[in-house]
Formats: sequence, structure tokens, C-alpha cells
Amino acid sequence: MSALAVLCLGTSSLQAADGAAAGGQPPLYSAHGILPHPVQAPGIVERTQKTDGRQALFTRNGQQVRPSSVVVQPGKEEAEKAARTYIRHIGLHPYSNYPPEEFGVYGENGRELLERVNIPLHEGDPDTGDGPPLPRPEALFNKMHWNEWLRNRGVAFMLDNTNEFAGVITSPTKGLGLKQGASNAGQYSLENDIDWYKLAGIRGFQTHIIGVGRYGIPASRMFGDNVNPSQEIYGGGGNVVFHLIHFYGEETLWGGRLNIAAGRMSTNSDFANSPLYCNFMNNAFCGNPKAVTDTYTRSSYPGTSWGARVRGRPTNSTYIQVGIYFPERGIYGVQENRTGFKFNGATISGVLTPIEIGWEPEFGKQQLPGHYKFGFAPDTSDHYLGVYNPPNRRNGWRTLMTIPNCPTCQGVGDEVPGTGIRRNFNWGLWFLADQMLIKHKTADTPEGGLVAFFDAYWNKADTAMRGKMYAFGLVDTGFWPARPLDTVGVSFSYTGSSRYTRDAQRFQIEHGMAPAQSSAYYASGGAPLLWGSYGEQRWGSTLEATYRIHVMRGVIFAPDFQYFFNPGMQRVLKDAALLGFKSHVQFF
Repeated sequence: MSALAVLCLGTSSLQAADGAAAGGQPPLYSAHGILPHPVQAPGIVERTQKTDGRQALFTRNGQQVRPSSVVVQPGKEEAEKAARTYIRHIGLHPYSNYPPEEFGVYGENGRELLERVNIPLHEGDPDTGDGPPLPRPEALFNKMHWNEWLRNRGVAFMLDNTNEFAGVITSPTKGLGLKQGASNAGQYSLENDIDWYKLAGIRGFQTHIIGVGRYGIPASRMFGDNVNPSQEIYGGGGNVVFHLIHFYGEETLWGGRLNIAAGRMSTNSDFANSPLYCNFMNNAFCGNPKAVTDTYTRSSYPGTSWGARVRGRPTNSTYIQVGIYFPERGIYGVQENRTGFKFNGATISGVLTPIEIGWEPEFGKQQLPGHYKFGFAPDTSDHYLGVYNPPNRRNGWRTLMTIPNCPTCQGVGDEVPGTGIRRNFNWGLWFLADQMLIKHKTADTPEGGLVAFFDAYWNKADTAMRGKMYAFGLVDTGFWPARPLDTVGVSFSYTGSSRYTRDAQRFQIEHGMAPAQSSAYYASGGAPLLWGSYGEQRWGSTLEATYRIHVMRGVIFAPDFQYFFNPGMQRVLKDAALLGFKSHVQFF
């Protein structure tokens, strides 16, 4: 609050004397919301400085008033505390207000929307139309006249670019057709958010539309890793100028206690996610954790499906959310979802019903925030992922995929375990935790502090290639007083394959589907085993360190180092190291 809080109780009033500094009279709140200014300000109370032996005189509009009817001007902190106490007393607990601007990757288009589940309720300004403020990232062209005109009427447009470059600094495994090199990937995105309370008086209703154009591929493919790509900002864009992603509306009720959203949505923009992840560049968990997105049913940005989600907050620091989504096969392929505008739902194959429970406490005098989430996501879709179901009595001990007719393969025509078997039930399970350990007192970034996080994900083994994933790390923003918007981070992830993946690949190897190294097949760049692997997939890890530099308003540049242990979960591949950078430019 830039001016002193003013509280009205019956005929008594507490008025802020800082109106001139604020350029007008400060707002005044009651149980019915914000009060009109004529009610707030019956007149300015002036104080005549007292002299020795004389009492101070108080006048209003030239008329003397009794000191008992005047409240002496408190300090700013006392006024804010009084306002919070009063708002709490009358039972108002609105949705927490975001800072006026979001910084760095926290302002990346599409990320602000998922932050809404990641911040607990607080007492604040109840004059929000029962809906959270529209995203307001720090931008290169911060206050263009046309954009400000629209924002004042509840219409926000944002344009940004995220670019990720990585170069391999170690030599790859020889004889497999792999190479050492560098690659670039990125996207530009356009986001439109409308607050229909400001625009048309529809309380609590907002709509969100996001589209992207993507380019490039990750460098990790060059040395054989298709499990945890070195650059997350690739794929799913359809190779078109504009690929539609989000197209949905949300209604916020009771000051944020209940939020309902429906439309074309990404499941993992709300579930099993955290805005901390994209401080990093590796796709192990930036964007959406790869273990969570191991099947098409749990849609991940930029893939979407028809769905609805309901989130309730029984207390200021707890929530429970439930969703119902209708997964579509091919949402990541160009045949069914190249532009994102195919709405007919012809490929819907089942129902996904995730549920997540969250606790978001604040500890100690510094109110150190934490987020603890537990979720479960069952679905009834068809899964033909091929390698995870060994032959059994139900299918007469037979499978559909056979060993190809290649010059070096043995057992041509033999069937591979599990391929072609349909499963129509799947599930995923997760636990996420992050906790701020130290808060940095900087005026520039309210989220500044040292945060530790730990994540764990498990998948149903017979419908997923990644059986489990664990990750932990540290992120520190504002640690350097001279550079309060810079961030340093380090993370480690572990990904383990499912036992069905290992069994099927072991069968392929035993039947000669893994030809000798240096053969013509390898020289052509082909990986002979299922999931594009060169050997049995067991486990792999990534280590990443980054330093995010706030170059100027709306511009972030982050040098990045990554190290891959067992790339692609394959022990037959050499470890690999990469150097690169991630940049983000928010234009408006």
C-alpha cells in the first residue's frame, strides 16, 4: 500500500494522510468491498503544531474539531497491519495478489497461469472482482499506449521468445553413427488473457488463449539420448507459424476459495508441476517432468485436450483439485494435431481423472513459503505402447510385432514380447516438495530466496517406458544484493526404466536385433531397439547448473552446463557434457 490504510466503522473513520503522494485518495474497504471516495473523505484533518504550554489544534475545513475524533497518523507499516487486521476481522480472505511485475522465467508466457496453484491465499485487496490479477510480466516494451489502454479494460496481450542453445563438449560413443555437435531450439509465443469483470462486469470470469511457433531440435539426440532432452523448448509445435495451445475459461468464486476451468487445456499445467522447474533447461523436468508425460493421456504443454478442472481451498494454505480430461491419441503428432485447431475429438480414447492435494505453509518470522503436493492420475484410455506387456494366456501367448528382416538380425519373424497388446487402464503417482530456506530482503523481487526442492514420480510399469523419476535441487534468487533479479540453480535427476521395457529389449538383444557395432545398420544412424535405444535401457541421470542473468527489463540470459550419466538410460553410451545458454525476451 503506497498510502496509509483507511478504515471506516460506522461513523468513525481513520483516514490516510498520504493521499497527495499517491496522486489521489487511497481506497477504503468495508465488508461490502471498496467504499466510494465521497464516503471515505468527509474532509482533511489538519494539525496545527503545538507550542510550549499549548495544546495542538485540529481543524477540518476550517472548523475546529475535538482531538478525540481524530486518529493520529500512524506509520506506513502500522497502517498496513491495521488494514490486514480489519480485513481479517470482517471475514474477507481474497486471492493473494501477485507483485505488479513478474521477473525472469517467472514471467515466461504460460507460466504465470500455473503459478496460481502455487501461491497460498493471503489477506489483500478485496476489490479484484473475485479473480486473480492478469499476468503482468516485466517487458522490454513495458507500457505501450495501446497495450495499457487494453489492460485498463481487462484485455492483456503478451509476446515473448525463449531460445535454448547447447553444444556437446565430449566425444560420443564410436561406431554407432553418433556425432559431436551443437543445436538450437526455441519458440515465440503469443498470449491473450481477458478479465471479463473489467471488460463486461462478469465477476470472476477470465479467458486464456496461448499459441506458439517452435523451431530446432535438442543437441542430446546427437549422442543418443531421447529420454531427457538437453533443450525442453522443442517439439509439439507442428512446424507451423502459429500452433494453438490453450483455449479455456476459468471462473473464480468466493475470493479464490473456488476456481473452475474448462476448455482446451494441458493437464500438467495444473497438476504435478512447479514454476521452479523452468529455471533450468533440461527436459527432465523443465516444461513438464518427462516421467509424468510418458503417455499421451497426461497432456503436456504444448499438447492439450478437452477438459475441466475444479480447485478448492478449504484453508488459506491448503487446496484440493480434481480434473476430468479426454485424452486424444496423436496430440503430439502432425497428422492429428499439427495446428492445434482440430476440435472434433475424433481420437478421444478414454477419460483421465487426476487429483492433487496441496499444503502451502509459511514458516517462521520471515514467513518462508513451502509447497507440498501429492497426486494420483488414473485413466481409462487405450495404450499400445508396445514393449511393456509380455505374452500371456489372454492373447494366446502371442504378440504382433516381429523381428524385422535385416542382414544382421537372427530369428527373423519371431515376435517381440508385449507388442500390440492393448491396455485400457493406466495411472501415475507423484509427490512434490519445495521449501524456501532463506529469504532475501530485496525490493526488486518478492520471491527472492534460497529454495530447495525434491520430486518423485512413479508410472504404471506396463504402460510406460519411464517407470520412475526422482529429482532434487536448489534455486536462489536475490542472493547478490547488487544483482537482486539474478538466479543461480543446480539440479540432479534420476530416471529409471520400467521392468517391461528392460524385458522386451533384452528379448530383442537375445534374438539378434542389436547388431554389432560398426555395422552398416549403426553407420546409417539407426537405433535397433525399441524406443530408439542402442542397448538395454536401465537408468540415467542428469546434472545441471545454471546462472540466470537479468540483463535488462524483460531480458534474461542464462549460461548453462549439463552432464549426462548413461545417456538415454543406456550403459552402452559414454557420459556426455554440454555447454549452452537459455535466453528469454518478453517484448510486451
